[in-house]
Amino acid sequence: MGAMETVQTYKSYKSGDIIMTQGEQGDCAYLIEEGQVEILIEKSDGSIERLATRGPGTVIGEMAIVDDAPRVATVQAVEDCKLLEISREDFNRRLDSADPVIKMIAQIILTRYRDMLVRASIFNDPDSVPTPEDLERKVVQQNNAGEMIKMANDFKIAIESNQLQLHYQPIIDFETTELKGFEALMRWKHPEQGMIPPGVFIPVAEDSGLIVQASRWALREACQALNRIQGQTGYDFDLTMSVNFSSTDFADENFLEQVYLILSETDIEPNRINLEITERLLMTQPDNAKETLSMCRQAGLGISIDDFGTGYSSLSYLHYYPIDTLKVDQTFVRNMRADDSARELVKSIIALGKNMQMKTIAEGVEDLEDAQILKEMGCDQSQGYYFSRPLPEHEIVDFVRDWDINPLKSSF
Repeated sequence: MGAMETVQTYKSYKSGDIIMTQGEQGDCAYLIEEGQVEILIEKSDGSIERLATRGPGTVIGEMAIVDDAPRVATVQAVEDCKLLEISREDFNRRLDSADPVIKMIAQIILTRYRDMLVRASIFNDPDSVPTPEDLERKVVQQNNAGEMIKMANDFKIAIESNQLQLHYQPIIDFETTELKGFEALMRWKHPEQGMIPPGVFIPVAEDSGLIVQASRWALREACQALNRIQGQTGYDFDLTMSVNFSSTDFADENFLEQVYLILSETDIEPNRINLEITERLLMTQPDNAKETLSMCRQAGLGISIDDFGTGYSSLSYLHYYPIDTLKVDQTFVRNMRADDSARELVKSIIALGKNMQMKTIAEGVEDLEDAQILKEMGCDQSQGYYFSRPLPEHEIVDFVRDWDINPLKSSF
């Protein structure tokens, strides 16, 4: 199990059960999946006041994972309940990885909220008791967090139960029209919700730390698929595979060891694998990224900057890091005919790549005119719906077999 991995468990309570008791030490919070609970507080005079009820999608006991102080209220099930546990360790890891300003503000808010409840219970201060409006605002704020926790738990199950799959988008060489390889793109087919967009589940996977386990699965599956595709098609050229990695992956102490192990076990030459990273990774982990990427390059792996131009785009880091490929963000490619500034930016990135002896790949190529413009600019390779959408393995095998007779091959 990776150091960054999140483990969460479900607990069930019957109606009338005490879930947590005021004054006891607590080491976790809970997301309510099913059922209703009531929050009770014992005042200094010994009387019990019912503050509120909570239902599905809300969090209870969160203050216990902020610090080591006792719980400030008792929570009792008023219906049969199913709860998803949130450990203090998981909360602290997420808080530690947050932006420093967000982290500071969150700590201040949480401390003030605890103080408010303590004053209400110990000093019987009516002005400190949360109003229904206060509690409702808190519920709204918790809903989004609750959904993310639930999705993180579902994603962990998805990894373990083969719900994840890879689709492969072809990468085409402009000059030779040869098929050069693919980008492996993760997909998640939820058993109840269907296909969940990567823009929804990838951030959740990163925040929860589960992206580490998912990325290892993706690299192994992509390497195995590359062997199968090459074997089934008899393609004459050594095809390459690009796999995406996040800053969370690079923070894992076993990252390099796992990459080397997977390449060895799948018998894939390192020069056939490209690690795709973002500019954000380089900025958030400059020293760690440089050392890790340098070792990857020494081993023969390719290093691509994905969505280049959307982040920091500093010339200094292009010298600092061992990068060999710039991928032009699809937003600029799609807008370059209607927006002169986007067109100039694409031209500049391609020129920059040539000046620094880096390969350039344009993403989001959707029609022949885009392809012709990019070729005239000197772009090396491209991918996009003009050539093919991302395809599951059995369809990408057919694409490879048919590429030499595909009319697109000679159209640009």
